[in-house]
Amino acid sequence: MQTIPSHFATDMRSSITKALTLGLITTLVAACANIGRPDGGPYDETPPVMLGSTPAPGATGVHSKRVKIEFDEYINIENASEKIVVSPPQQRQPVIEAVGKHININFEDTLRDSTTYTIDFSDAIVDNNEANPLENFVFTFSTGDVIDTMEVSGAVLNAENLEPVKGMLVGLYSDLADSAFTTKKMERIGRTDSRGRFCIKGIKPGQYRIYALNDNDQNYMFSQKSENLAFLDSVIIPSSFPDVRYDTTWVDTVTIDTIIKVDYTHFVPDDIVLKAFQEDYKTQTLLKNDRADKRKFTLYFNTHADSLPQIEGLNFDTTDAFIIEPSAKNDTISYWLRDSLIYNVDTLRLAVTYTTTDSLARPVKVTDTINTVTKKTFERKSRRRDKDEEEQVIPSLSVNLESLTATFDGYKDITAVFEHPLASYDREAMHIMIKADSTYDEIPFNFLPDTSHVRTYLWVANWEAGREYKLTVDSGTIRSIYGLTNKRIDRSFKIRAIEEYGMIVFNIKGLDGQPAYAELLNKNDSPIRKVTVEDGEAVFNYLPAGEYYARLCIDTNNNGEWDTGNYEEKRQAEEVFYYNAIIDLKAMWTIEQDWDLHAIPADKQKPLDITKQKPEVRKKKTRTRTYQGN
Repeated sequence: MQTIPSHFATDMRSSITKALTLGLITTLVAACANIGRPDGGPYDETPPVMLGSTPAPGATGVHSKRVKIEFDEYINIENASEKIVVSPPQQRQPVIEAVGKHININFEDTLRDSTTYTIDFSDAIVDNNEANPLENFVFTFSTGDVIDTMEVSGAVLNAENLEPVKGMLVGLYSDLADSAFTTKKMERIGRTDSRGRFCIKGIKPGQYRIYALNDNDQNYMFSQKSENLAFLDSVIIPSSFPDVRYDTTWVDTVTIDTIIKVDYTHFVPDDIVLKAFQEDYKTQTLLKNDRADKRKFTLYFNTHADSLPQIEGLNFDTTDAFIIEPSAKNDTISYWLRDSLIYNVDTLRLAVTYTTTDSLARPVKVTDTINTVTKKTFERKSRRRDKDEEEQVIPSLSVNLESLTATFDGYKDITAVFEHPLASYDREAMHIMIKADSTYDEIPFNFLPDTSHVRTYLWVANWEAGREYKLTVDSGTIRSIYGLTNKRIDRSFKIRAIEEYGMIVFNIKGLDGQPAYAELLNKNDSPIRKVTVEDGEAVFNYLPAGEYYARLCIDTNNNGEWDTGNYEEKRQAEEVFYYNAIIDLKAMWTIEQDWDLHAIPADKQKPLDITKQKPEVRKKKTRTRTYQGN
C-alpha cells in the first residue's frame, strides 16, 4: 500500500474543502435564478405519423390537382428532387413543400384520366427536431375507378464493375416495340437509391419492357448518346401472391424479444437486375497538336479509333519521314521525324485525314489542315570552376529501367524504355550474367522490341529462382535515330525465391464455351494481374502473399478488354462477374477454388469491401442542452 506524504494529504483536504464550498455557492445562486426549460431530454426516435389527407389515401375519382397530407408533428422534406418520385412522370414537376405539420402538393400538369398516381417520398419526410425519417412513404390516388397495385423491383448496376448505381431513373413501357424507349416517355417510373435498388409502384396488370436511364435532359426517354442506359432483353409480367414473413424484435443487439408472423402481398418480379453502360458514341475529332520537341509532333484526338490517320506534308515530303508511336487506342499519336532538314523547319504544315461520322452517324473521312510549330529549346551547359569558359554537355540517350528492381520477379522480362526510337544496337556488347560462388557466368538471352510500344525493348531470359544476376551494357552500344548513344548500364538484381510465391487456381463453371479472361484485384478494385481462361481454368502463378479479389469478363469479341453495349444493335455490354469473397494467400500456398458464375445473383456478387458506392447510413442529429436564467 502506497503512503501519501503528509503535505500532499493537507493540500488534497484543502482543495476538496474549496471545491465543496464553491459547489454550495453555485447551487444557491442557481436556486435563486429563474431557470428556463432545457432544450434536451430523451431523444425522440419516432418518425412522423400521418393523421389524414385530402384526398384520402387510395381515393378514386380524384380530379383536384392539389393534395394536402397532415402529420402529428412539424416536418421537413429532405432532398426532394433526389428522393421524391412522381409516377406517371410529369412534364412540369409538381410543387411539393412542407408547411408546419402539412405537406402540400400542387400538380402543374393536367391529371390524366383513369390513371393511378403514386408519390413515392422514400425517406424524404423527416420530423423537425431529430430528423427521424418516415421510411418508404408512398401516397396513392386514382383519377379513375380503380387503384392499380402491382409493383416490380430490383437493382441497377454498372455493367463494367457491378457497382450499384445511385439516382438512376427506371421506367416501364406497355408498348413493347424497341422504338418506344427512344420516342415515348416512360409510363411508370422509379429511382434507384444508394444500394442501386428501385421499386416501381401503381402498375396495371399486363406485359412491359423495363429500362434504366441517366436522364440528362429530363424527357423520360433515351434521346442522347451520352446518357447511361440499361435494358432487359425479356418482357416482364407483374404479378403477386400472398406470402408470409417473420419480423424479429430485439431486447438488445444479441437477445431476441419477439418473432412475429406477418401476412403480406408479395409482388414479383422483385429481382430484376439491369446493367447500365454508356454507348461508345463519340465521333473522332482532332483536339490539338503539340511540338514541344522539334523532332517530334503529337496529335491528340478526343476518342479512340480503329485505324491511324493519314498524314500528308504540305511543305515537306512525308515519304519515310517519321516513325509513328501510337497509344493503345490510337487517340494520342506521336510522329518522330527522321530528317534534320525537316525537323529544323520551325513550322510544318500538315493535312490530317481521319474517320468521323456525319449527322446520320455514318462513317465519313474528313481532313484538317494544321501547323505544327516548334518551341524554343535550350541546350544544357555547365561552367568551369573559373567560369572563364563554357563547354556543352555531351548529350546521351537516356533509358528508363524502373521495372528492374533489386528483387525481381522471375516471370517477368526486363523492360527498357528509351528516350527516342532506336536506329541500331550491338547485341554483343550486352551481357546478362548469373552469380556462381564469387564469379559471374554469362547466360543466353534475347533483346527484343516490344511490338506494342515503339521505344520499348525487352531483355528476355530464363531466370532461376533465388539466384543473383547482373545486367551490363557497354557505353555507346545502343544508338537512337538522332545519333545519341547510351551511357554504361550496370545493374545487379536477385530473382525472388519460389518460397515467396503462392498460386491461385479458379475452376470456372457457367462459361458454356465462351471466351473469357479473369483478373485479380486489389482492395481498390484495380486489376493487378490478368489471365486468359483456358479449358475452364484461370491460373495465377507467382503471386506474392496477400489478399486478393477477382472478377471475370466474358470476352465476346476476344480482344482482351471489356466492351460496352449498344441499344440500337440490341447488344448488351460484355458480362462481368465478381468472385464473392476475399482470397487470403500465404507464401507457398496453392489455393484451388470452384467459381460458379451464376450461383450468386449479380447484385450480391461484389464484396462490400471493394464496393465504392456504399449504402447510405442516416446520421442522427446532435442535440445540445441550453439553460437560460434571469
